[in-house]
Amino acid sequence: MSFDLAVLALGADNDADFARRRFERCIAAGTHDAGEPDKRIVAFYEQLQSIYPDHGPAVEALDCPWNSTPLSVGIDHVIMHLGFGSRSTPAIGPVLRMAADHGLIVYDPQGNDVYLA
Repeated sequence: MSFDLAVLALGADNDADFARRRFERCIAAGTHDAGEPDKRIVAFYEQLQSIYPDHGPAVEALDCPWNSTPLSVGIDHVIMHLGFGSRSTPAIGPVLRMAADHGLIVYDPQGNDVYLA
């Protein structure tokens, strides 16, 4: 069992419904929009990889928070599938802080919650 968190490059004026539609578009499309990646997403993903990689030998480690790898990364989003419990709980705080540091929005589809930067 897993839960999702999506880090989205949206404006601060976007609400939970807009974030939900963007998340659903990213999940349903199966492909990602073409174009230049948002610099905030690139910086967030690079920082995330330095702590919690989604490929290589570290993924096999017991402390890896990902329930599914690689992460879904597009020009305007990073979607993470996390496992419940002690593996993933410690990663939530850093994900929220890093997203805020990069001016990104975190969307929690389980509760339709949006965490603004």
